[in-house]
Amino acid sequence: MTEKIAIGLDGADTGERALEFAKNLATRLGDCELLVIYVIEWSPYVFQTPEENEQRHKRRKEEIEAAMSRIVTPAVTALQKAGFIANGLVRHGDVADTLNALTVENGGSQIIVGRSSADGFTKRIFGSSTQNLVMHADVPVTVIG
Repeated sequence: MTEKIAIGLDGADTGERALEFAKNLATRLGDCELLVIYVIEWSPYVFQTPEENEQRHKRRKEEIEAAMSRIVTPAVTALQKAGFIANGLVRHGDVADTLNALTVENGGSQIIVGRSSADGFTKRIFGSSTQNLVMHADVPVTVIG
């Protein structure tokens, strides 16, 4: 049975370290598929006019295309060139909730992420996406420092 590992990328060095860890783990496991996921933080709770909503929808599509071409596709291509089975996804939503949901929906058995770089007031009030993921994920989470 193929093990499926989700890797949460953030477009920063922490995501790259998570990617390297996942590659090493997949090599040791053998029959493994890597699912590269990038989540664009997005709140559905914004009240706007119909015209603003139309622009927002257009902006969402542009953001997904940009994240896919700049972050996810290069990572997936590099993994495939290295001999791994890899696929990628980009979605909008709460980072922790969306990463967990996509992992479960796609049959993932674990999530690998880099340690969050959030700090200051926002982190003290809301916590980081990584902290929320570790506390609420439906599968094991490995956090790479």
